[in-house]
Amino acid sequence: MTDPITGLPVVGIVGGGQLARMTQQAAIALGVRLRVLADTAHDSAALVTPFTSVGSHRSYEDLAAFAAGCDVLTFDHEHVPLEHLLRLVAAGVVVRPGPNALPFVQDKIRMRERLGALGVPVPAWTVVGQPADLTTFGAEHGWPVVVKTATGGYDGKGVWFPASAEEATTLLARIAAGGKVYVEERVDFQRELSALVARSATGEMRVWPVVETVQTNGVCTEVLAPAPGLDARLAAEAQTIANSVAEDLDVVGVMAVELFEVGGRLLVNELAMRPHNSGHWTIEGARTSQFEQHLRAVLGWPLGETSLAGRATAMANVLGGSGPDADNLACRLPQVLALDPGAHVHLYGKGVRAGRKIGHICVVGDDIAANRRRARTAADLLQGETQ
Repeated sequence: MTDPITGLPVVGIVGGGQLARMTQQAAIALGVRLRVLADTAHDSAALVTPFTSVGSHRSYEDLAAFAAGCDVLTFDHEHVPLEHLLRLVAAGVVVRPGPNALPFVQDKIRMRERLGALGVPVPAWTVVGQPADLTTFGAEHGWPVVVKTATGGYDGKGVWFPASAEEATTLLARIAAGGKVYVEERVDFQRELSALVARSATGEMRVWPVVETVQTNGVCTEVLAPAPGLDARLAAEAQTIANSVAEDLDVVGVMAVELFEVGGRLLVNELAMRPHNSGHWTIEGARTSQFEQHLRAVLGWPLGETSLAGRATAMANVLGGSGPDADNLACRLPQVLALDPGAHVHLYGKGVRAGRKIGHICVVGDDIAANRRRARTAADLLQGETQ
């Protein structure tokens, strides 16, 4: 299964989104052949990866046929059915991260249970089996509360904030048929943080500096690295949590731990077992990007240095606009390049749709506030929000 030209391993990545696309860039530098299983030939990664197969991650037959040409299988997303992963492993396929780890991100109730068993601090929460569970929790912890689906939610989807028992009961009647839900307290946090860790198949681990993430309507719009003014004690605690969770769950690859900073303490919000939006800044801002590190980790190769490449980095996501000229990137991209030659532009080859992540801007420099202004200005211009 090794590359017949280079003799290096072949890595298969399930999913053809922007994470696979950026992993392809890292694979080129390492000389690793990356194969992609994409839903369509027009997916973001399929457009730049010559060894792309079109198939469904929900089909065991498609997965098995794809895996037959790979030394190791990894993921652009976490939605491959667990029963398929177990069958692949039983058939001798090397899957990283494996089916022992992935259930804890596929099912957020299992995630909360496991984190609690590890002693990791999380918001107060409970499973909702009937309306009384929700109303009792709200009466105890205060309204509004946060209601989440256990599976399938992302970027603000599958998340609701009922402000009263009446709203909660109406909401539950509407969403109960969609699967398991749970409720947690709405945390009055100062800001959101992310700790990114890589764990190799050999057990070696490295963490990047903890970053601040800025959310708008449930979607990450900015990342600041390192998190400005973060107490060294909290930074070390976040990294320790990331290391301990990765080791306990036997994660192989990159994992993001999303956290709340609340009055001098940390609460874990979510996990993601793959390269993550909060780590895109590492392409220019760290000695080793999360995408190269993920390849190293799943191949069992020595991990790269994770220190900052510059004093500070700001990243701004580029979202699709909604105006009549929203899709005219061909006009606006040269303007951005002329406006700020030091800004790093990454576009994902996606069609423009309102609110859709279509790229990001990264600025590395000495002043995080200035970096942030530059990144945001460039992203706004690409989105068509400024002239």
